[in-house]
Amino acid sequence: MDILIRQERTTEYSTTEQMIKKSFLNEEYSDKREHLLVNRIRKSEVFIPELSLVALNQGKEVIGHILLSKIKIVDGDNEVDSLALAPVSVTPEYQKKGIGSQLIHAALENAKDQGFSSVIVLGHKDYYPKFGFKPARLWYIQAPFEVPDEVFMALELTENALENVQGVVHYSKAFSE
Repeated sequence: MDILIRQERTTEYSTTEQMIKKSFLNEEYSDKREHLLVNRIRKSEVFIPELSLVALNQGKEVIGHILLSKIKIVDGDNEVDSLALAPVSVTPEYQKKGIGSQLIHAALENAKDQGFSSVIVLGHKDYYPKFGFKPARLWYIQAPFEVPDEVFMALELTENALENVQGVVHYSKAFSE
């Protein structure tokens, strides 16, 4: 499918949020509030505009979005910067066409270019491993809440980025409001 992926523009925020809301309406494991999460992250100190990407169809309509935002992995006094991949969304009529995959690949490449070395995701155990994500427990990285090991994953954007990292992921307040 011929799409364009680029950084989201501030003038698209409302359109993007409506598309996100629509894309999660029929998702079983959704609280239907992902669009509000994106809105809160954009207003927080963890927002990185260059890592908020949209997919546009040939008519230049926003049909997909992905957001990576800053998080920390904390072990006592040690803190390591990382990124959270959340959420990725594609409007229902464009789902199952590889657009989500293209958004993820583009976002991970941008994150690496921006100098980030790892990404954490809470997501489907059969989907994210194809991008290189592995259970975070392999690095002794834990979620700050109860979640099955197989859905809480990490990815090294640079080789051995998580080799000496362990601890609990600290999400921004935007995730818990």
